[in-house]
Amino acid sequence: MDHGMIGKIEKAKRYAQERERFHFDQFHLTFTGENNDHQVSFKDGIFKCDCEFFLLRERCSHTMALEQLLDRMLPQPAAA
Repeated sequence: MDHGMIGKIEKAKRYAQERERFHFDQFHLTFTGENNDHQVSFKDGIFKCDCEFFLLRERCSHTMALEQLLDRMLPQPAAA
């Protein structure tokens, strides 16, 4: 492996530890729950999930898990 690539790998490891460098604007994913898969999206600081609990309360275990996982990488209103 060349010296340039070694430096980039080390930099990537450091960046991965500095979550505040990352800022998600939008994404869509499939969350594999205990009972079913759920479609979760994030756009303009707002989560959406297709599970029944989210439809009633606009928050669910799937979106809260993502808030924890993406700590410091989401805009403040979504991570609150």
